[in-house]
Amino acid sequence: MFSIPGKQAVTLTPRAAAHIVKLMERDGKSGLRLGVKKGGCAGMEYTMEFADTVDPLDEVVEQDGARVMIAPMAQMFLFGTEIDYEISLLEAGFKFRNPNVTESCGCGESIKFDESLTDQTSG
Repeated sequence: MFSIPGKQAVTLTPRAAAHIVKLMERDGKSGLRLGVKKGGCAGMEYTMEFADTVDPLDEVVEQDGARVMIAPMAQMFLFGTEIDYEISLLEAGFKFRNPNVTESCGCGESIKFDESLTDQTSG
């Protein structure tokens, strides 16, 4: 597991936490599982899905009643990320402020990480 003692892997803004709690209650889920996968125009993209259970290898972040589980392969990519929930005239959704991203596409959903991180996973 990729973590620093006493520091959460990700942080949630109050808006993100409130929205996650609302979705957890509406759908009766245990939390939101975050991951990354290959794809998109920049090479990688975030994944989000609601989960009924916590995997023993997940990094679990609990904040203001919200629970976020980070899949094992995503932990090093998401460490230090702030997750917000933004609403604009045209869209609403989660926004990731990730210090590990070196490049992203115009849609903001496809990202590229520092090659030193991606080299560690291609082992």
